[in-house]
Amino acid sequence: MSDVGPEESGGAVGLPSRRRRPTPMSQWDPTARLSYWAFHANRRPAYMRFAYLQLGSDEGAEATVDATFDSIMGQWLRMLHMDRLDAYAWTVLKHCLADRQRRHDAWRRQPEPVDISAFEAALKEARADQYEVLTDTIRFYSAVSRLAERQRDAVLLRYGLQCTPGEAADVMGVDEATVRSYLGQAHRRLARLLDTPSGPADPDGADPAGPTEPTEPAGS
Repeated sequence: MSDVGPEESGGAVGLPSRRRRPTPMSQWDPTARLSYWAFHANRRPAYMRFAYLQLGSDEGAEATVDATFDSIMGQWLRMLHMDRLDAYAWTVLKHCLADRQRRHDAWRRQPEPVDISAFEAALKEARADQYEVLTDTIRFYSAVSRLAERQRDAVLLRYGLQCTPGEAADVMGVDEATVRSYLGQAHRRLARLLDTPSGPADPDGADPAGPTEPTEPAGS
């Protein structure tokens, strides 16, 4: 698989070629095995919930996350030497989600109700006064679909999964300040697209006067 750009990969480095044969876990040292299973236990719940928000299916979410951790397992020994291991793992998840959505043509499907709650919460944080815009479902989802990928990810983690900005940053493998910047951009973008006052971007600290595009995290 060829490398991808930061927008398509969620801000992390591209995936390596699959021609490299992974080292079986049976040949790993005990520390590597323990570190993998600790990462698996720590990240799988959030990955499952995020995948469900994207796919609207327990079966689809489980298959996608299983594929994600299969891929991570195959690259784990190399990942242990990365500066931003979490960012790389997030890239793997996003690629597996994209593969799943392409196979099932799911990207055009109507989002599940849980998505509505997440984005309503995001819009509320943007201090929107014209709440009647939320009744126009087509217009609302059209606006959401026009957010940049990393902005959508941050919004889903922050409002759909109820993560704090710091927790969302850990899952995405970026700095907390970067997540706050993504959220601020998303709030302002939604407010502009829906013709609502933007107000303060986020009570948790996103800077409404922040840069248009945050600095990308360093590659591994």
